[in-house]
Amino acid sequence: MITDQHMTTESGLPSPWLLVDRANRLIQTLAAPSLVQLVLRLALAVPFWRSGMLKWGGFLKLNDSAVTLFSDEFMLHLPGGPYHFPAPTVMAFLSGCGEILLPILLVLGLGTRLAALGLLFMTVIVELTVPDGWPIHLTWAAMALGIMAHGPGNISLDHLLCRIRSPDGAQRNPGQLA
Repeated sequence: MITDQHMTTESGLPSPWLLVDRANRLIQTLAAPSLVQLVLRLALAVPFWRSGMLKWGGFLKLNDSAVTLFSDEFMLHLPGGPYHFPAPTVMAFLSGCGEILLPILLVLGLGTRLAALGLLFMTVIVELTVPDGWPIHLTWAAMALGIMAHGPGNISLDHLLCRIRSPDGAQRNPGQLA
C-alpha cells in the first residue's frame, strides 16, 4: 500500500496509484467487517422470516395453506422421485418454527453460527423442493457459510456475551473476521 508520499504526475496531480490507494482505504472503511457481518445476517434472515410469517395463522397455529403446500404441492426431488414430504403437518410446523426462530437469532447475533447452520440445512431442503431456484438458494447458502465461517461480528449479542465471559476483559472475539 502506498503511504502518504506526495507522488504527483508532471501536471502536478496525484499519481493514479495514490488515488487508487486512497479509494481502497475509503472502501475498506465503509465496508468494515462488523458492518458486513451484520448486513449478511440481515440479508439471510429476511427471506426466511417472510416465508415463515406466511405459514402462521396465530400463535403456534399453522394456517391451512402451509399444511396444504407440504401435503399436496411440495415434493422432494431426489433420485427416483419426486417424493411427497413425510409427515407434512410436522414438516410444515418445523419449517414455520425454523423460519421464525432462526432469523430472530441471526438478527440478534445470538447463537449465530448455529442459526446459520440451521438456515443452511433449510436451504438444502428448499433446493430439493424447488430445484429451479438454485441461483437464489446458492446465494442463501453462500451467506450462511460466510456467517458460519466468520461469525456474527462485533455488532451482536454473541460478541457482547463473549466479552462479558472473558475473565481478563480481553477483546477475544471468535466472531470477528481475520
